[in-house]
Amino acid sequence: MQIVKEGRVFIIIPFILGLILLIMMLWWGIISVICGVLCIFVSLFCVYFFRDPDVEITKGDGIILSPCNGTVLEINENKNEKIIRVFLSVLDIHLQRSPVNGKVVSVEHVSGKFLKAMNSQAHIVNEQNIITIENENGKYIVKQIAGMLARRCVSWVKSGDLLCCGDKIGLIKFGSQVDLHIPKNASIKIRHGDKVVSAITIVAKFPEN
Repeated sequence: MQIVKEGRVFIIIPFILGLILLIMMLWWGIISVICGVLCIFVSLFCVYFFRDPDVEITKGDGIILSPCNGTVLEINENKNEKIIRVFLSVLDIHLQRSPVNGKVVSVEHVSGKFLKAMNSQAHIVNEQNIITIENENGKYIVKQIAGMLARRCVSWVKSGDLLCCGDKIGLIKFGSQVDLHIPKNASIKIRHGDKVVSAITIVAKFPEN
């Protein structure tokens, strides 16, 4: 298991501060011990939060994989596409992966609010990154949506990048939401409330020719 580079500062700083506070207990007593232990706890939590475990990417023809770990909030469709919304708690892995093979055609950052991820308007008004991928079956949009705690969405890809299904594309810090927009002719394979795993869970599939 690896740790994503964006998490290192959140791990190292509280760990060092915790060690200093524990050493200072000789002068500051129990308060220094309590604060030091809390800092070490924060550091260890960040190790867990920013984990990047090895995964065995699901293979198959015409499949669309979950771009994230979390719980399915909602599944909608309109005349052009189907939309899957997934909530990421602070206990979920927060790294996102490409749901399909394809080419990145655009990466857009949209400033906005920081409503709770569970808010029905969060996917509309919150700050977000919009990553658009295209392949022979159509267009896919992965939206990294900030929340009340998740104040930063990080994209690791740029326009023109070629992706394989399961490639790492970004990170959301400290709990939020990911929306996946897919072509309307894809058949949904999950339901509201399901737990999904990035690059493993098949969320949709195209009909066989």
